[in-house]
Amino acid sequence: MTKRRDFLKQSSLLSFGTLSAYATPALAKELLHFLPHATLFELPPLGYAYDSLEPFIDAQTMQIHHTKHHQAYVTKLNEAVAKDPALHHQSLEQLIRNSNSFPEASRAAIRNHGGGHWNHSFFWTLLQKGTQPGKVTTLAINNTFGSMEQFKVAFEKAALGLFGSGWTWLMKDASGKLTIISTPNQDNPLMDIAPQKGTPIIGIDVWEHAYYLKYQNKRADYVQAFWNVLNWNKVEEFMQK
Repeated sequence: MTKRRDFLKQSSLLSFGTLSAYATPALAKELLHFLPHATLFELPPLGYAYDSLEPFIDAQTMQIHHTKHHQAYVTKLNEAVAKDPALHHQSLEQLIRNSNSFPEASRAAIRNHGGGHWNHSFFWTLLQKGTQPGKVTTLAINNTFGSMEQFKVAFEKAALGLFGSGWTWLMKDASGKLTIISTPNQDNPLMDIAPQKGTPIIGIDVWEHAYYLKYQNKRADYVQAFWNVLNWNKVEEFMQK
């Protein structure tokens, strides 16, 4: 009872901002315990060791990227959910697909932190060494881009041509056509604000925090190394959906 009373006192102090920028994930989780209709988002496990992508992506980068950067997006998204009852019943995909339909005060948080959570959760599933493109993927890429090598050249060009932070995607549009696009910051093709909409098949994070410890300013080296850790089995699964 004392713990609950202390927490309620704490949360009432935070009611003017519900959760400050300094709120811990544990405090966010406890607050949402008292909001039973709210969705609580959590940091997903990688499913593999931080050093399993060496030497192409180093263990320190993976650990910081996952436990610091991705966790920050989850924490801040939960803070936004806690503040806005309109968000309490929404899945992550519903949030990012319909961000413009929510109150203006929540839109930036959904776009930035919801997008960051979705993008990184997707990205982690795409990383595994030692896989090869499947038959469906190879046929679709050859039909669209001419060859796997031509696809890689086009994808790398898009990733290197993106100014500043963001993501490059291979996506499938509503007609099933494959297209390479880049999006700024934490935007993605699922969002209702995306100029080109579609379903992501491959995505690469080209924010500097994804590669700077190992590659410094050499984004091209990181993008080329990506092919060595791309989980083509997962790409095949996405391609068949």
